[in-house]
Amino acid sequence: MTLLTAVGLMSGTSLDGIDAAILTTDGVRVVEPGASSFFPYSRDLKVFIRRAIKAALEGRDGAADIGKAAAEVTNAHVEAVASLLDKAGVKRAAIDVIGFHGQTILHRPKRGPEGAGRSWQLGDARLLAEETRIDVVSDFRGADIAEGGEGAPLAPVYHAALVSALARAHPVAVLNIGGVANITYAPPAGGDLDILAFDCGPGNGLIDQWTELKTGAAMDEGGALAREGQVHSDILRMMLLNPYIRRRPPKSLDRYDFKIDPALALSAADGAATLTAFTAACVRASAAHLPAPPGEWIVAGGGRRNPSLMTALEKALDAPVIAAEEAGWRGDDLEAECFAYLAVRSLKRLPLTFPRTTRAPRPLPGGVFWRAPV
Repeated sequence: MTLLTAVGLMSGTSLDGIDAAILTTDGVRVVEPGASSFFPYSRDLKVFIRRAIKAALEGRDGAADIGKAAAEVTNAHVEAVASLLDKAGVKRAAIDVIGFHGQTILHRPKRGPEGAGRSWQLGDARLLAEETRIDVVSDFRGADIAEGGEGAPLAPVYHAALVSALARAHPVAVLNIGGVANITYAPPAGGDLDILAFDCGPGNGLIDQWTELKTGAAMDEGGALAREGQVHSDILRMMLLNPYIRRRPPKSLDRYDFKIDPALALSAADGAATLTAFTAACVRASAAHLPAPPGEWIVAGGGRRNPSLMTALEKALDAPVIAAEEAGWRGDDLEAECFAYLAVRSLKRLPLTFPRTTRAPRPLPGGVFWRAPV
């Protein structure tokens, strides 16, 4: 199949900034990573996004805060593309397409037979195409949700391509830990229809929220705060009663579906330790939903940088736990690479989502194409 070169842009629920990566791929199995970079959000932009999230959660769709955040998010992505290409020495004409996820401010998948789901990502793809003069694919979730799917997670088909290249003889679980944690289960020699994927619970989201509340820091750097604390097993058990954990996959979460409230009476260190243990415990509980025990867990996303969380996962799971780099992957870039890959698949009308990844009724293509001005 024809190789295309794409820029992938991902700004996740951790609200820290934009991951950008160049990828050359056929949209199936050929994956050749190129230059990548991270562009942190300014303090002001983080404030704008948080205000937009609050408005979305409160149902104030027309709030000025949402429009302001959308404009600033778009500008940040325009600057990220220009900076990435400049740093890499890559000419605009060498890029076939940009995969633009946008900034999620709300994710409410369909629950039950009535009503419709919704997943809301800020960012103006038309303006991004105009400003960069590169074709853009956006709205990767819309077609899936319109057909009754969850609209998330989207990374599994890319995870499966990476796992296929490893040629493992055992099932592999890819655990991506961002604001939310999600699992992709890939059996050996399996195809896209054999993938099982779902959000398994909070990733870094609760830990970050707790650390900011108690210390003012944006995250528990190096897991240091959790390492000083003690896990309160009574609170951990109570949090594990959340019905989402028992729901059968596929399933997906909004970052704000889980709360730090049960831990509020704890010290800063004990709360961090307990919430870190909760993230690991959700992963362990989710392993019961997998068709067979994974032979290894490959951890991507920011969570792999937290030694306290990685230690908790090693204790909780019954197979080796390794960081993405140990598998030869770029752990900081996987999500950006994923949206480059999905953009190419979208151009080729290949499926992005599947019955066992988003509860889609059938393998579904997706994405909305925006042509750049000549």
